[in-house]
Amino acid sequence: MDMTIRPMTPQERMYSYTQSQQIMGQTGCIGHLRGDLGTYWGSLFCLWECHNADLDTKAFNVEFNSMSDAMRFDPEYGGILKDQQSMQDYCCHHPEGSFGNDREYGFRADTAQYAYLLRLNPSQDENNLYIYCYRRDFLDRHMMHAERGIRFITPNYKELFRIPDGDSIRINREDGTHTDKTCRYIDDTHVEVGGGWDRIFHIGQFAEQMERCGNTVIPLRSALPERCYVYLPTTHEIGIVKKGESGYYRSDLSTVYGEDGKDFVDEMNRSGGVSKAQAAAMSAGSMFGWATPAADPANYDDQGKLMKPKHIDRGDAR
Repeated sequence: MDMTIRPMTPQERMYSYTQSQQIMGQTGCIGHLRGDLGTYWGSLFCLWECHNADLDTKAFNVEFNSMSDAMRFDPEYGGILKDQQSMQDYCCHHPEGSFGNDREYGFRADTAQYAYLLRLNPSQDENNLYIYCYRRDFLDRHMMHAERGIRFITPNYKELFRIPDGDSIRINREDGTHTDKTCRYIDDTHVEVGGGWDRIFHIGQFAEQMERCGNTVIPLRSALPERCYVYLPTTHEIGIVKKGESGYYRSDLSTVYGEDGKDFVDEMNRSGGVSKAQAAAMSAGSMFGWATPAADPANYDDQGKLMKPKHIDRGDAR
């Protein structure tokens, strides 16, 4: 069978779960198979759920069976679906497929017309196999467009900021409370906020609703850590900055390190996996607002220095 298999990209991992009907329709999601892969293929319990009957054709079913047979019996594909032990071995030998949680692994198999996203839970006894099936051209086109990011604007169509597909926003209310929502790209002018058919907005409609309710919106970029240390040279204080919050929390360590606090902060951030670019963006966000370009680590070099802004296609669609 003419098929290639590779680890999923982080973007593709989002499509290895059931999503809203809007996104599944645009990506050409045919359906998904949920299975319990036992000690041998004959013991597999599986359940098929169709998401688009028009795409669930005889030709697709013939290819799906050929694909699963190849992953069971063809040595070229490592026996990934032969049995549970083979699946565990395959994941062990392909750690680049890990979702980073020591539990899930993801691989994408492509044929000429279809894309199969395999989400595997090799250490789980039940529901350790999910295969989401897509029209390849639909999925690739949607993901290519989604790379433009999700725009958030004012009611007058001034762009405030963009976030990558799958990132979150924080909606700050007038009463001081807030709510965090994951956002998904629909198209250049529509966004899914929090999931569900009734949470799909035109970006202008969403801006108007936020203004009418007296709410403000800031990005919670996944590229930023939840917290980091900062050093204030004027007072020699060491502070803690939290993503999405203004200002900083003073650390008791300030009195211990004094003028050596900057080196301590750099080391603490480095040991916590926080890069200089991330630390600089966190500091800027806490002082100047999280929607500012300076609060995006992508705008810094490896040394935490702000780079010259790049030209961005803002898009004119309304």
